Amino acid sequence: MKVRGTAHLLGLLATLLLCSRSLPAQELPDAGQLHVETTQWLASLVRIDTTSAAGNELAAARYIAGILEKDGIAAELLEVAPGRSAVVARLRSSALPDPARALLLAGRLDTAGVDRAKWTVDPFGGIIKDGYLYGRGTVEGKGMLVANLAALIALKRSEARLNRDVIFLAATDGEGGGEAGIQTLIAKYWDRLAAGYALNEGGDVIVKDGKAQQVAIQANEKVAYTVRVVASGSASRVSVPPKDNAVTHLAEAMARISSYNPPAHPTAMVRRYFEQIALVEEPFAAKWMRVLDSPDRAEHAARVLSDLNPLWNAMLHDTVCPTAMQTGPGTNEIPAEALATVSIRLLPGDSIDAVLADLEKLVNDPKIRLELAEPGKIAAPPSALDNDFYRTIEQTGAREFPGAAVVPFLSPWATDSAQLRLHSVQAYGLLPFPLTEEDLGRAGGNDERIPLDALDRGVLFLYRIVAKFAAAL
Repeated sequence: MKVRGTAHLLGLLATLLLCSRSLPAQELPDAGQLHVETTQWLASLVRIDTTSAAGNELAAARYIAGILEKDGIAAELLEVAPGRSAVVARLRSSALPDPARALLLAGRLDTAGVDRAKWTVDPFGGIIKDGYLYGRGTVEGKGMLVANLAALIALKRSEARLNRDVIFLAATDGEGGGEAGIQTLIAKYWDRLAAGYALNEGGDVIVKDGKAQQVAIQANEKVAYTVRVVASGSASRVSVPPKDNAVTHLAEAMARISSYNPPAHPTAMVRRYFEQIALVEEPFAAKWMRVLDSPDRAEHAARVLSDLNPLWNAMLHDTVCPTAMQTGPGTNEIPAEALATVSIRLLPGDSIDAVLADLEKLVNDPKIRLELAEPGKIAAPPSALDNDFYRTIEQTGAREFPGAAVVPFLSPWATDSAQLRLHSVQAYGLLPFPLTEEDLGRAGGNDERIPLDALDRGVLFLYRIVAKFAAAL
């Protein structure tokens, strides 16, 4: 009887051991080592200048591939354009391959440009000081890429048995959205990337008064258009100026375009966002968030919220923003033509033709014409808010950041997720690092930086999402 009892106990322990190996660890495997590695990886990536002007994405791709291969994860370089390559790698599930179940961890190698004169440190130095890692891309772009990399490697080290393939992608040209971007990757290499779900940048975790206030999960985004404003007039010497001056026409048109103030149009997702963050916002803002659905108070509520926060304004309205002007070759002659560019961001479902018609009426000048630089854009459908993956992100966010509002988010900025959604991928955006609005405001700007403790916390948050969703039960 004693022998049988011992054998039974040993059998039970063996079963528990096998089960434990099939489940993801609640904590990061070798957490201390991974935290050190993650900081080193991000600092080293920052030192590779991958701004669009530098074009060093291939060097960064090779660096990422080398990290993966050291952990026994095969990495493939995908050429998107000469000198520009993405990286893809895969952890395979124990089940039969099913692209509809696969999870894609998407990030990008490129970054916004820099004005070195306005930085207090070398933007490509990977400098650590006062508990921060400074450098271009630490928050926007490379930070999310390294968090994805760390999550994939941690999942591999945990030896968890996977219930779906987990694919890692380091893409190119996300900042410029040009010919070397996600559309080309999808067109040439969809068999390597095909997935039913994706996690990308695009959301945020906002810290106020030392505590996470909101976790925003991007599930849709506005549609970006570039419009050229072309003014015509009479070419002349400045000594004998004509009345018909193209530069004057352009300046007056841009002033009128800048005054464009369309009515608020909160989508269902935006209304849900405000409804949920009203629970954690200060009373004055919360009061107006709660009446956005009120027929007689909605427009006034939108104006109040727009004045309080530029982000809220962009979530509630179509926006029109002048970005550049080109008036002539010199200062001693009046050109026959002057040109400006305008960035238009539309809420999903709104019409670019309707906005252009409004702008033409507002400008009301036969010497001005508006030209759409990128016709034929298609708004991506929103990702669902009721599937297992969204619930996994939502539940994990609530556990990691108690008291924070975990909310769906329509981002005013564009990400690669839109193209994934157009290919039936349920794509969500998340910047997993808990950051203050000041540090979020530096993303893509001067002295961009990430707190080292936020980097560690974000990697753990992201790993727990991936492990919970992708490990076999």
